[in-house]
Amino acid sequence: MLNLMNCDEFIDMAPREIYASLLDKGIYQCSVSTMYRILSENNQVKERRRNHKRHHYNKPELLATAPNQVWTWDITKLKGTVKFEYFYLYLIIDIYSRYVVGWLIANCESGELARQLIQETCEMQNISVNDSNLTIHSDRGSAMKSQNVSSLLAQLNINKSFGRPHVSNDNPFSESQFKTLKYHNSFPEKFGCFEDAQTFCHNFIIWYNQNHYHTGIGLLTPESVHYDKAKQILNQRNEVLQSAYEQSPERFVKGPQKKLVQHSAVWINPPKSLTQMPSSETELKHAGVGSEP
Repeated sequence: MLNLMNCDEFIDMAPREIYASLLDKGIYQCSVSTMYRILSENNQVKERRRNHKRHHYNKPELLATAPNQVWTWDITKLKGTVKFEYFYLYLIIDIYSRYVVGWLIANCESGELARQLIQETCEMQNISVNDSNLTIHSDRGSAMKSQNVSSLLAQLNINKSFGRPHVSNDNPFSESQFKTLKYHNSFPEKFGCFEDAQTFCHNFIIWYNQNHYHTGIGLLTPESVHYDKAKQILNQRNEVLQSAYEQSPERFVKGPQKKLVQHSAVWINPPKSLTQMPSSETELKHAGVGSEP
C-alpha cells in the first residue's frame, strides 16, 4: 500500500483523495485511517508532495564611494490619453550622486533599446572598457535580463547586478526617483502624445539634476555631487553658518553648527555591521551628508 500511495499518480494527493480516487476506479484497498497509519509508520505523514524547488536569490550589497561606480536603472509607465496606451521611461541613475546619467522615452519595453541607452550613457560618462569599475543594477524584468543587455555589459567589462524578485528595497534609488517624478506638481495625469511625454521628461530631468536639493545627499543637487562641486558648496555653507554664529551666538543654543561634510559612501542593502550602528553614525557612513565638530 505504501508503494501505491507513493506512485507518480498519488504522490501529490492526501490519503482522503487517494481513497476517493481508488473508489472511483472500483478499487478498495483500505480505510483512510489505515493509510495514515502506514504513512506514520514510515515517517511520511507531514509532507509527501514533490514541492517545487524555489530559486534562492542572494541579497545584493552594493557600495559606491564616488560617481560612476554603481548605476541603477528601471522602466516606468506613463499614461497616454487612450485606454491601455503607455509611454515607457527608461532611466539610469548614479546612486552616489543621484544624478540621472541617461534616459529615453519609448513605446514599448525592449532589450535592444535598453542596450542602446546603456551604451550611449557609458560613452557620455566616459566609461572606459579597460579600467571600468562600474556595476549596473536593476530588477529582473525582461528588458533588464535580455541577451542584448547582457552581451553589452560583458563587452564593456561592466558588472551586472539584479535585485530579488518582489523586493523593492533592492532597487530603492530608481523607485525613489520615479516617485519624485510622479509626485511633482507639474506631472500630468495623462500625456497627449509621445512628444508630450518626451518634452516633459526632458525638462523634469534638467530640473532634477541641476536644481533639485536632494535630501539624500545633504541638500545638494545631483549635478554638483556628480561633477565634484559639492566640497566647494559645502565650504561656502559652512562659512555662512560660522558667520551667523559669530554675529548672534545667542541664537545657537547648542553652540556652533556642526561642520557640513560630503557623504562618504552610499549603499544598496548595507551589511548588518553598518545597520546595527547608532543611527547618527550610520547616516554618516552611507546616507546623506556627514558632520564633524
